[in-house]
Amino acid sequence: MSGDSFDNALAETVNGYYKAELIRGPTRDGPWKTVEDVELATLGWVHWHNQQRLHGYLGNRPPAEYERTFYAAHWDDQQPVGIP
Repeated sequence: MSGDSFDNALAETVNGYYKAELIRGPTRDGPWKTVEDVELATLGWVHWHNQQRLHGYLGNRPPAEYERTFYAAHWDDQQPVGIP
């Protein structure tokens, strides 16, 4: 079964970022000596990618900062629901 070029577009984009930034980038930590070294480097990159990188769609803010700002703006004035 064959698909079109858009089947895995998002995954291929993230894989491209991974290769360009971690594997081939100027700040890479390699060469890695063990599989565990690659796993730890990958975990660090995933954390950076999801929490700290500047994202143009979010106004050049890191995703974690954008999320905190979003929730503070939308739920800061609401009272918790509970038993009185």
